[in-house]
Amino acid sequence: MSKQTKHIPCLITIFGATGDLSHRKLFPSLFHLFQQDNLDEHIAIIGIGRRDYTNEIFREQVKASIQSHVEDTTQIDEFMEHVYYFKHDVSDEQSYHDLLDFSNQLDTQYQLKGNRLFYLAMAPQFFGIISDYLKSSGLTDTNGFKRLVIEKPFGSDLKSAEQLNNQLRQSFKEEEIYRIDHYLGKDMVQNIEVLRFSNAMFEPLWNNKYISNIQVTSSEILGVEDRGGYYESSGALKDMVQNHMLQMVALLAMEAPISLKSEDIRAEKVKVLKSLRQLKPEEVKKNFVRGQYDRGYINGEEVKAYREEDRVAEDSNTPTFVSGRLTIDNFRWAGVPFYIRTGKRMKSKTIQVVVEFKEVPMNLYYQTDKLLDSNLLVINIQPNEGISLHLNAKKNIQGIDTEPVQLSYALSAQDKMNTVDAYENLLFDCLKGDATNFTHWEELKSTWKFVDIIQDEWSMNEPSCFPNYKSGTNGPLESDLLLSRDGNHWWDDIQ
Repeated sequence: MSKQTKHIPCLITIFGATGDLSHRKLFPSLFHLFQQDNLDEHIAIIGIGRRDYTNEIFREQVKASIQSHVEDTTQIDEFMEHVYYFKHDVSDEQSYHDLLDFSNQLDTQYQLKGNRLFYLAMAPQFFGIISDYLKSSGLTDTNGFKRLVIEKPFGSDLKSAEQLNNQLRQSFKEEEIYRIDHYLGKDMVQNIEVLRFSNAMFEPLWNNKYISNIQVTSSEILGVEDRGGYYESSGALKDMVQNHMLQMVALLAMEAPISLKSEDIRAEKVKVLKSLRQLKPEEVKKNFVRGQYDRGYINGEEVKAYREEDRVAEDSNTPTFVSGRLTIDNFRWAGVPFYIRTGKRMKSKTIQVVVEFKEVPMNLYYQTDKLLDSNLLVINIQPNEGISLHLNAKKNIQGIDTEPVQLSYALSAQDKMNTVDAYENLLFDCLKGDATNFTHWEELKSTWKFVDIIQDEWSMNEPSCFPNYKSGTNGPLESDLLLSRDGNHWWDDIQ
């Protein structure tokens, strides 16, 4: 089913079109949008690369990638007629002038009305120079819209992020820059906002009077695979916490926006991120835990330690696991801890939110010290998308003893078939000019400011215990102690 009836003509130029992201995510997503009639004949895609390809060779590679990622390839030949290859050196200014001529040719051929979307699926060191040359060559001088889409990482700290942002702003306005966070494209992440603000039973309880704590977990069973070189310079703190984890916290904690316009939603997220209590260096150890995976077993097979991975230093102190206790200093959330946890080579592949509600003021059902089971709202984002509510009810026997019951909604098989990839959602949003699910500079600025304090403290105090958790486990013991000090625990294996 089409997401809208009005088609948006556009020239989509993908820098890094021969790379893994383009073939695994971007081209399959664009094809599915075309197949679902969200793109029509007024679309052209230029794949930019340094390799000496012809259109025919490139199209065959793109076609093969789509066929390996999409079950129904109806209309694939029709789609491929809109795909072109352009050999290009991103550091050569003349190459951009040649690209301008080719872009103008396609604009006329496909009646694209001067609308241009530039997707930088490249290493971040090229973002600035590409942006500069797009402007100096005239590629951004157009009567239609121009939009720049960039992948993370956006800087390596606040200072470098500010430098990059200032450089991009020489060529594009803030509203023309779309900073991808693919977690924000996931349907169940987007559902957090709907769940909160469209259900009368939740929003009145969504505060420190009724909620004990909120837990956000994103765990993987995979290691760093072939990304050892990149991971050595980032680690879990920069790779996951600075973006994905803090973005989910913002969605969970934000106030209701005055409208569903992107600027109003993002304004409320910025308020939350600015309300994050900035840790003092001496508070980092008490509130954050870092870890690194050792050898262990995943699905019965032995896997190697992080320090044994390719392109990883034998004495590396890069964290592959981070958990933390966040405090939001505002009226709604004062006193409610937000716990985050992310890591590689863990027990399961899970993205999950658990909202734990406070106990009832008086336990009428037990005259002993036995406690009622906790009321929980569980939002399963991956792999089994769904929502469940954990309550107490009377046992089906004489007496008044209670037992936990679960009210669940899970996507049906048909729903799962209709679920689209996060990149498809985000690409379509780019074309529509909807920036709701992209990261605004003010959000990015706040998250880097928060993370830099932790990173600086860790850099000055190298861990002596790495590796400190076995592959196939839920992380280091210190992560459990982080919660137990507050009288809480991780809700592992809850659905």
